[in-house]
Amino acid sequence: MKQRVVVTGMGVMTSLGKDLDTFWDSLMNGKSGVSLIEAFDVSDYPTRIAASVKDFNPEDYMDRKEARKMDRFVQFAVAAGSKALEDSGIVIGENAEAERVGVSIGSGIGGLGTWEDQHNVLLQKGPKRVSPFFIPMMIANMASGQMSINLGAKGPNTTQVTACATGTHSIGDSMRIIQRGDADVMVCGGAEATIRPTGMAGFCSMRAMSTRNDEPEKASRPFDTGRDGFIMGEGAGVLILESLEHAEKRGAKIYAEVIGYGLSADAFHITEPDPDGAARCMKMAIRDAGIQPEDVDYINAHGTSTPVGDRSETLGVKKALGDHAYKVAVSSTKSMTGHLLGAAGGVEALICALTLRNQTIAPTINLENQDPECDLDYVPNVPRKADLDIVMSNSFGFGGHNATIILKKYGK
Repeated sequence: MKQRVVVTGMGVMTSLGKDLDTFWDSLMNGKSGVSLIEAFDVSDYPTRIAASVKDFNPEDYMDRKEARKMDRFVQFAVAAGSKALEDSGIVIGENAEAERVGVSIGSGIGGLGTWEDQHNVLLQKGPKRVSPFFIPMMIANMASGQMSINLGAKGPNTTQVTACATGTHSIGDSMRIIQRGDADVMVCGGAEATIRPTGMAGFCSMRAMSTRNDEPEKASRPFDTGRDGFIMGEGAGVLILESLEHAEKRGAKIYAEVIGYGLSADAFHITEPDPDGAARCMKMAIRDAGIQPEDVDYINAHGTSTPVGDRSETLGVKKALGDHAYKVAVSSTKSMTGHLLGAAGGVEALICALTLRNQTIAPTINLENQDPECDLDYVPNVPRKADLDIVMSNSFGFGGHNATIILKKYGK
């Protein structure tokens, strides 16, 4: 019999807040985390706005010497992960054996900032001046690696890199690790820090991002007729997953139960989404959860604010849920957080757990003129109290990677 898996701790690092209470209050107040980029000169960029984490000092969360060996995405991960473990009340070595605590923190792109900085050193000063920490700072698995070192977690350690589906895959795979008995606890989620010159330039060249530079707070507008692209975000979302047996034994507080996981490939196009792939992913998660489509009360949509993506996801939801699609509440919190790429799934799973705890749905802000082809209930502009039992979170990434997890209100 497979283990039941619950969420017992969470940590967040976003443009909307660096702690759970501030973050949730920002969502409930419909606050946008989008602003003009100040970290570098963006005067030549078509997009000059992003959802940046402001006033982040890594030394508030880790030793200064160690922080200097980490890319910004790793610093975000370690900070959020430390807060999540503290929130859970787990003390590794006391109420959790180190060998039974694992880590799976993914990143869609990894240490882009370190890559840029060291490439500049190479060009300007030559190969002998490139830092010996270049590779271990830059590679995507270092969020998991540094987290395990920082926490003393000696169990399963892995990293997902599936573009914007990364965080959700990390959580789903961590659930599986606990279900099959390979760990009692998993520290999981995603981290990203790509608001950098090359990151912005690459997405600008794709014409994937909004150019509503004069109204940053209104630029991310999923499902609205005026949407013109996504807004890049940065940060981390980390959850502590735990077997129910282990959580109950130590008297842990429980935010929610993770009951379903689905994953699929579009096998269609490197950047354009396919609604059939999304639908297969959602259906798999529903089967895995042992529920019916009409049992889903809320969906935290991938909802990036791109013209093609929002229409595709809407169609995918209809294919997966049938007539119930028109009865389920759907919202995109990327309207406030921006799109955290590989960290998005971690942050949005955390939102789903808070949604169940608070029985309130975060809105889709900036939804003023709904796209006729996006004809579902997107909870426009203001939060909504609701009787919620089961919620779903979708993440879809470049390459046709799809991931869905389903959370349930915890009950004996």
